[in-house]
Amino acid sequence: MAYETTPSEFPSLPTTLIVLAHPDNGSFNGAWADATEQASAALGHTVLWSDLNAMGFDPVEGPQHYNLEDDGAPFDPLKAQENAASKTGLPGDVSAEIRKIQQADRIIFHFPLWWFSPPAILKGWCERVLVNGALHSVDQRFDTGLFRDKKALFCVTTGSKETESAYNGKEGNIDMLLWPMAYTLRYLGFQVLDPKTVHGVHGYHKGIAKDALHARLQLVLSAQHDVIADFDDQPVLHFNADSDFDDHGQLKTTRPSLSPFIRHGR
Repeated sequence: MAYETTPSEFPSLPTTLIVLAHPDNGSFNGAWADATEQASAALGHTVLWSDLNAMGFDPVEGPQHYNLEDDGAPFDPLKAQENAASKTGLPGDVSAEIRKIQQADRIIFHFPLWWFSPPAILKGWCERVLVNGALHSVDQRFDTGLFRDKKALFCVTTGSKETESAYNGKEGNIDMLLWPMAYTLRYLGFQVLDPKTVHGVHGYHKGIAKDALHARLQLVLSAQHDVIADFDDQPVLHFNADSDFDDHGQLKTTRPSLSPFIRHGR
């Protein structure tokens, strides 16, 4: 007997965009990104890729990317992006990345933490690709962002020990170091999951310590299938809602502080 079904009976499987920011895709960061692809594909998901270094992505925003009138005015990236998005057309490499973001249900970023922040190429990707007038506007940001139905996850390595990256650690609280990147996505409306972090990843281990690192990293790669399978059940970072701020954009005294970056008092 044949049965008729409706689309809602078989919900569509997610599309995942993997953004890798490491100069060597043979690194652990690259292997971790490959594990994300393999896990996603095994679950029937569609996978898109942005291996930024392999692509030769130009992270430097500037007038060279636009057809601007030479009126003597200084370069204004927000205006240039908005004008290009609505009139003259965005650069081809940016348009390609925007299409991936729009197609994806989730974005998984794989990168090391260098000098207490993500690599410059990833910061530059945000500056050039998260286009004003296309992916956000004054009226479409934070709680009204265009991507409220999308989720993002950071898979991050550090060279420091886990204890050094704790809230009281010498290397600085990793949650705070990652907060600006997370808040960038929050600005667009994304839900941002608690990051997955692997510490002590560097090339100076020797002997038993090196063997222990390799064993530990292999466990991370093996566990990535479960991370992807349980993606929608992973805990999320919490941010203050738009209604938590007054007309001056400051946190109301009656609302809780959810980050040291936005707090009460000095």
